[in-house]
Amino acid sequence: MIPLLLRRLASAIPTLFIVATLSFVLMRLVPGGPFDREKKLPPAIKANIERKYHLDEPVWKQYLLYMGSIAQGDFGPSYKYLGRSVNDILRESFPVSLQLGLLSLVVSVVCGVGLGVISAWHPGSWMDRGGGFFSILGYSLPTFVFGSLLILVLADSFHLFPPALWEGWRFTVLPVVSLAFAPAAFLARLCRGSLLEVMEKDFVTTARAKGLRESRIILRHALKNALTPVVSVVGPLTAGLVTGSFVVETIFSLPGMGKHFVTAVTNRDYPLIMGVTLVYTALIIVANMIVDLLYGILDPRVRVE
Repeated sequence: MIPLLLRRLASAIPTLFIVATLSFVLMRLVPGGPFDREKKLPPAIKANIERKYHLDEPVWKQYLLYMGSIAQGDFGPSYKYLGRSVNDILRESFPVSLQLGLLSLVVSVVCGVGLGVISAWHPGSWMDRGGGFFSILGYSLPTFVFGSLLILVLADSFHLFPPALWEGWRFTVLPVVSLAFAPAAFLARLCRGSLLEVMEKDFVTTARAKGLRESRIILRHALKNALTPVVSVVGPLTAGLVTGSFVVETIFSLPGMGKHFVTAVTNRDYPLIMGVTLVYTALIIVANMIVDLLYGILDPRVRVE
């Protein structure tokens, strides 16, 4: 596994380079500039602003200056948050997005796998049908609709949880549930189908012939093999939670990277867009590396290969 991780780390650098290059090119191809939406500025003032941020330089020179800057870990100053650097903004907002993503991932995996196991343990029962209804609801209900319903019912009507901000554990409940709902529904169906397939294998039949309890067969023998497909989607699921946090952070007014990214796109804040994009890319790369490690733990054949 160590050589595999070293290869993945080596491939992460070109991946980040390609993402940074494509992001830079695409932003420059979009008509307009970061200061075009401001009220009409005198030509001299606009020229001074562009000179300050090197926007008067040729595009190729801007690219070299920016790549040299991020190679040193400096994402540059924000165009819209005057007096603040992108590094400062990311340093403040990254912990919020990280907590939201990790909590949502844990809730979605625990609830999804648990519901999938219960459904496969009692196929055709009312619990299985209830799990199917939960999955259909999770597939069909958009995150922004579900989050708005949570605010309307649990925050506005019953006053159980705060409707916005991120100032304590009670503030995390609604955003985490809103973000984890759809992934949990997907994992429940995936785990159910995978576990039902594993339960038809020969080793399960042998375990039953030995007189082992059904609960021990499922939890100790079958579940480990059934989790391999679930682990395979953890990487893409993490990416989905990251992108989904844009909507959740906006609905619940969370001071995370997703909210800053939406604002940066609207304001054409090039350095902030690039900084958030690269951080998200690095998170996805790390998530995929963790998936590779879990593969080796769950399936020894991966370590042999």
